[in-house]
Amino acid sequence: MTRVGLTMPEHTPALDSAAPDSAASAGLLDSRDSVRAALEAVLMVVDEPVSEEALAAVVGLPALTVRELLHELAREYDGYTGKGDTVPVRGFELRQLAGGWRVYSRAAYAEIVSAFVVDGQTARLTQAALETLAVIAYRQPVSRARVSAIRGVNVDSVVRTLVQRGLIEEVGTDPVSGAFLYRTTAYFLERLGMENVDELPQIAPHLPGLENLQDFDDSHF
Repeated sequence: MTRVGLTMPEHTPALDSAAPDSAASAGLLDSRDSVRAALEAVLMVVDEPVSEEALAAVVGLPALTVRELLHELAREYDGYTGKGDTVPVRGFELRQLAGGWRVYSRAAYAEIVSAFVVDGQTARLTQAALETLAVIAYRQPVSRARVSAIRGVNVDSVVRTLVQRGLIEEVGTDPVSGAFLYRTTAYFLERLGMENVDELPQIAPHLPGLENLQDFDDSHF
């Protein structure tokens, strides 16, 4: 396969003229391979497409040079084993879209990735976590103390797990007690396929003790 020609001396002027506190001037980007590696490192952590100009600013090279390196990486990721099969060497690919570049899992493995991200994650939520999540969904915004009162057990560790999973988030504090209040997130709605919490089934009456908390504040718990 023909590759775009690109000549980079061992110490390029562009790198030598970079800002004093840049990675380039620190000696990290003194070769073609090191620049490719740096681009890969950045692309692995971005959560949205990043422009060639932004990448060029990071590595201290012209945007045109960075573009050639990105196309080279994309072709490399799309390569095959060369053993007569049609299986890509890597399970990810580098795409250019929305005005920038980003690494994505390869479409051929979408079903496997979905099974891990969706089915696997759901399976790992314990019954306690599901019950706590339900209480928060129907009582939000609500404090941990109120949730504990409804469930009859301490929910501190479960709440931390739900926050780490991105299903709930802090939304300020109670004006009376100062306790942190929690609500469900957009990711929670996305997982349930809903636009807003008003679409939740009317099962609140089945949550033990829910109706008994109207006249209490968190200082009682």
